[in-house]
Amino acid sequence: MRELLKAYLDRMLDVNRTMNLTAIRDPREAWTRHIEDSLSLLNAADFRNKTCLDVGSGAGLPGMVLAIAEPSLDMTLLDATQKKTEFLRGTAEALGLRNVKCVHARAEEYAHTAARESFDIVTARGVAALGALCEICLPFLSVGGLFLAMKEDDSERADAENFGGAPRDGHWYELPGGITHYAAIFEKVSPTPAKYPRKWAAIKK
Repeated sequence: MRELLKAYLDRMLDVNRTMNLTAIRDPREAWTRHIEDSLSLLNAADFRNKTCLDVGSGAGLPGMVLAIAEPSLDMTLLDATQKKTEFLRGTAEALGLRNVKCVHARAEEYAHTAARESFDIVTARGVAALGALCEICLPFLSVGGLFLAMKEDDSERADAENFGGAPRDGHWYELPGGITHYAAIFEKVSPTPAKYPRKWAAIKK
């Protein structure tokens, strides 16, 4: 697993020279802040034999890392930027990851397709405010599924019940160097009303 994770990180940092994937360029720092940060979610939920959607995957964080670490996980990486989706698809092929699917679409639109309420787990890594993430991500979950939002702390709040979710105890974790992060966790307890998620402009308001 470590060899695959290193190959993924090397590829990310190499492509990052011409594409904006990460502001971190030092390999050791990138390993801590990207790889180990993503792996921490394995202690927050059971990913074995689950279907997972990584919303706003970007460089593949945390989704690609989780797919490498847990081969039984059926992972879908979703991003609205075509170049990033192409990077993700090419990386999955180069690493031989048969459990990874890459989708180029806006999350708030993709949630109104057959993908709606079809996943066991949804992950997102700080791509928007927590309230907006709940509206975008909870519709993808089947009832009983979990949404994990990676944040730096637990200061944000969200009305998850509007979207069929309920907050659960979050997961604090520490990275090397004394860096402490937080994963907010929500369970899907009822179907999301059909009107959600709204268009992005409405969500931002």
